Amino acid sequence: MTDSFQRYLRAKRTVDDRALDRRLVESLRAELAARAAEHSGPLRVLEIGAGIGTMLTRFLDWDVLPECDVEYVALDVQADNVAAMAGYLTEWAVDSDVTVDDDAPITLEDGTRQVTVESVVADAIDYADGHDAVGHGGRPGYDLLVGAALLDILDREALGTLLGTVAPGGLYYFPITFDGATRFRPPHPADSAVEGRYHDHMDAKPGGDSRAGGAVLERLQRLGGATLLGVAGSDWVVRPVDGTYPGDEAYFLRHILDTVEGAVGEQAVPRGSTTGWPGAASRSPTANCYT
Repeated sequence: MTDSFQRYLRAKRTVDDRALDRRLVESLRAELAARAAEHSGPLRVLEIGAGIGTMLTRFLDWDVLPECDVEYVALDVQADNVAAMAGYLTEWAVDSDVTVDDDAPITLEDGTRQVTVESVVADAIDYADGHDAVGHGGRPGYDLLVGAALLDILDREALGTLLGTVAPGGLYYFPITFDGATRFRPPHPADSAVEGRYHDHMDAKPGGDSRAGGAVLERLQRLGGATLLGVAGSDWVVRPVDGTYPGDEAYFLRHILDTVEGAVGEQAVPRGSTTGWPGAASRSPTANCYT
């Protein structure tokens, strides 16, 4: 059993790094640079489901943010995640060329840009309701809206509300959205039944959708004013290399297997037999998990 969600968020940084489609990242970098060149004032970013700040550090590691002042709102519904953000950013900066002032608001500087981070504990939809692109308290909408590994647990009917925070001509980036496939290696006869019951559990949760990737695309295509500039897969693939997992990915895998086991155990109506399925206790750390 894994007992630290913040450790899980740290551990999945490397998993997400592999999963993200670099073509879309390059496109996002170019679009943000063009937007910064065309507009005066700081670039404004809203990240929903920001966790402990791993996407922000990735944006800096990969030079996704343009060389300008950036106002970055990092929002998460879990107070423990937001509380861990300053510590994570400070620890990450030790091995980078970034200086961090962790007083509120957190400020990061790397010689080419200054990023001012406002960490917020709030529900994403409630926050969006009060921060539409018309402006809130005289402030404009956001140049970029980010939500990674999130839209499969949020009601897609709220997409319009979320996109309403984006300024005219602004951008949105929603990578790593679950779309109906979980695979385990080595295989077990109960895998198919476990996968089905796990996806049923996702579908039964408010806002949950085990086919969210395709559903979100359809919803975006129907929304007025929303344009798709690019679409790509972003699969999590976790496997050992030379007999061990990179970084802390064994912990990540145990967390995923614990999550699957817990979800299957909550399903009252069986879908095939899951008897004898080897979950976290016996698969980790030697299993491969593909989602």
